[in-house]
Amino acid sequence: MNHNTERSGRRSQTGNKLKISFEFFPPKTKEMEESLWGAVTRLAPLSPSFVSVTYGAGGSTRERTHDIVERIAKETSIKPAAHLTCVGATKEEVDDVIRSYAQSGVNHIVALRGDPADGVGGRYAPHDGGYTNAADLVAGIKEIGDFEVSISAYPEKHPESPDFATDIEMLRQKVDAGATRAITQFFFDNDLYESYVERVRRAGIFIPIVPGILPIHNFKQMANFAGRTGASVPQWLANRFEGLDNDVETHRLVAAAIAAEQVQDLFERGVDDFHFYTMNRANLSYAICHLLGMRPVAQGQDAA
Repeated sequence: MNHNTERSGRRSQTGNKLKISFEFFPPKTKEMEESLWGAVTRLAPLSPSFVSVTYGAGGSTRERTHDIVERIAKETSIKPAAHLTCVGATKEEVDDVIRSYAQSGVNHIVALRGDPADGVGGRYAPHDGGYTNAADLVAGIKEIGDFEVSISAYPEKHPESPDFATDIEMLRQKVDAGATRAITQFFFDNDLYESYVERVRRAGIFIPIVPGILPIHNFKQMANFAGRTGASVPQWLANRFEGLDNDVETHRLVAAAIAAEQVQDLFERGVDDFHFYTMNRANLSYAICHLLGMRPVAQGQDAA
């Protein structure tokens, strides 16, 4: 990532040109549920193009994901996108979920292979009678209805892929099955993203590749998760958080500045659509969007 901050002032109205979306995960407790809905309420005035709700490893949050997506559809003006995976269910069970979304007016699904029940890094095996992989799931979704289908993409390749050629071939299969948008795994080196998009375009794949942006709420937890998902953590990033383990406020300010700088640099490279992994916490994502020039839109008022 280019750290020349002089460029950041050249487009003071960046926010008017950006498209954003946010990701949430199903809460496990009443307190976490309140935090989730506080985050949804806080971020809704920024007029995201959609918000997505994740699906736990092994399909463990299927009902909670469904309930949250339905509630967002019914109680807010935001368009929800439901994550759906292949794991832990037969085709018939997954198809029932897809049909229930259609009946609820939810027409956007994020189709993923999914992590095995023992989490990231575990051995994946298709469920008996289930969809075999994400491309198979995309095809099944499109057979049931005219859904918008987003998929995952990996600027540093999926950790289970032997090489980029195999990884991009899997992306092609998902696109051929009907996917129209890819959202990337989080990354911190924008050159890696740019190189990945070039590889994808050379392979003749032209759907949008939306960068996934992870505001860093806890550097050590993020670094541990990155190690398990194949995302690299540059040394310069570790240096910025050095000594901040017990300084929550400075950690938050540094995290906001880093994410805003990353998005600004991508915008200067021609990217105008971003997906934020909120971790169900609104303030950091909100602050980043504010730094980028985005402002809340009052109900009934048109966005700039």
